[in-house]
Amino acid sequence: MPTLPWTTPNPGTPGTQALVMASRLEVRSLKDVPRFFVKSLSAWNQVRKAPGALGASLIAQPLKRTFWTLSAWESKDALYVFAGTEPHRGIMNGLRPTMRDSTFTFWEVPVEQLPVAWDDARHRLAVQAESDGQADSH
Repeated sequence: MPTLPWTTPNPGTPGTQALVMASRLEVRSLKDVPRFFVKSLSAWNQVRKAPGALGASLIAQPLKRTFWTLSAWESKDALYVFAGTEPHRGIMNGLRPTMRDSTFTFWEVPVEQLPVAWDDARHRLAVQAESDGQADSH
């Protein structure tokens, strides 16, 4: 399972809260995996330079057609600016037809608790998927 380890583009300000976002993204077909992975790397390079990004990691499970992201941000505004900026915006719009399933969850932690553990993020995603009414067979 290829993992891009936690990277810290910008240090957090001690005593502040970080907005954490985790996602589970599943593509429809194995033939969609290479394209999704290449596009993910482009977004990864963008997040490493994004203002307000406090950290990010990615796990790819190509044979399961599943990608997991975990990122931390100074604020919701910083995350939304990143999401709406190219290349991320174009990537997400272009990949939408290839997506089978997506789950997102958000929470806050003190910046001193970064990086967030993947086990915690996956648990929160499973709870979110259940509340969204998705089967959690992943």
